[in-house]
Amino acid sequence: MDIEPPRVGAALQALRSSRGLSLDDLSKRAGVSKSMLSQIERNQANPTVAVVWRLANALGVEMGELLGAERAAPPAIETVPAHATPGLTSPDGLCKLRILGPIELAGQFEWYELSVQPGGVLDSQAHEPGSREHLSVLTGSLEVTAQGVTSKLKAGETARYAVDGPHTIRNPTKSAASALLVVLHP
Repeated sequence: MDIEPPRVGAALQALRSSRGLSLDDLSKRAGVSKSMLSQIERNQANPTVAVVWRLANALGVEMGELLGAERAAPPAIETVPAHATPGLTSPDGLCKLRILGPIELAGQFEWYELSVQPGGVLDSQAHEPGSREHLSVLTGSLEVTAQGVTSKLKAGETARYAVDGPHTIRNPTKSAASALLVVLHP
């Protein structure tokens, strides 16, 4: 019985297109040459397992999705327990970010729960051009500085600002503050 290897070309092309990636973009992300990607998409070459793994990681999918496996339907409601929500803490320990968004959206659309103790400062380097943050203060008050401008926010207020340069969120008060932080990448 002759069994052909899976043809990943159509799946690769569809996934790459759905993410708005050129062959060059995917080549850089996955470390696979553009010519090899082109051959795979035209079903003129079958990738090795290592290449499929790199492509799947670069596209944020399971290897099986590239190999034509049926994808299990996601549950109607996915619940993430509090202890399973990843987080980050600033070096001084005064700022904590809980990563609320799913990992597959990282680098596109991210949202966080931010807690800032009195005197806490969250300094961030520039994101890619066109990126924006939306900071909505839930409790307390915070200051945000971007593009050399500082804005003071109290509970219930939202600041929207470009983050393609260094930017800072700080709590200059004597009370803890909490906020939701959304980052949009182009």
